[in-house]
Amino acid sequence: MELTLPILQEKLKAWDGCALSKTSNPVLGEGNPNADIMFIGEAPGAKENELKRPFVGAAGKLLDELLESINLKRSDIYISNVVKYRPPANRDPTDEEKEQCMPWLKMEIALIKPKVIVPLGRHALGHFFPTLGMTAAHGTPQKIKIDNENSITIFPIYHPAAALHNGNFRGTLFEDFEALNKFLSAAS
Repeated sequence: MELTLPILQEKLKAWDGCALSKTSNPVLGEGNPNADIMFIGEAPGAKENELKRPFVGAAGKLLDELLESINLKRSDIYISNVVKYRPPANRDPTDEEKEQCMPWLKMEIALIKPKVIVPLGRHALGHFFPTLGMTAAHGTPQKIKIDNENSITIFPIYHPAAALHNGNFRGTLFEDFEALNKFLSAAS
């Protein structure tokens, strides 16, 4: 049987390979299965856990606004998280939790086959560039080899939640989305 996003979703619901799966709901990504752009966040928050959908809380509302600022909507993109379950008290996911959930993200990337991946925040960026900090990387495209023949563009951007905690990041987020828009326009 060929692996599809709905099959992957069903497999995740039955998976108990992460301790977080015992205390929260699985949240696989959603959006356009043929998207050229894939956004990847850190982990589901309380609202995401409740609704079993990524980026539906306050950070998701800001993300919608950011997307709209460059004439994109959720139906144009695919969005997911590194960790598929909510860490308690909204703490950062541990390295072990990220490692346990990584096969799910890799399967999503393989199914979507995006041209550009936008890691939102340091946890998502760390999957692609473990030693590169978000402050140095944000708003700048990076190429990464995914196998011997193919590479993909990684375009790091601060997580929208950063602007919710520190209003100074709001302008930077809009600037980074405009830089993403210019990059996408030049690439097409």
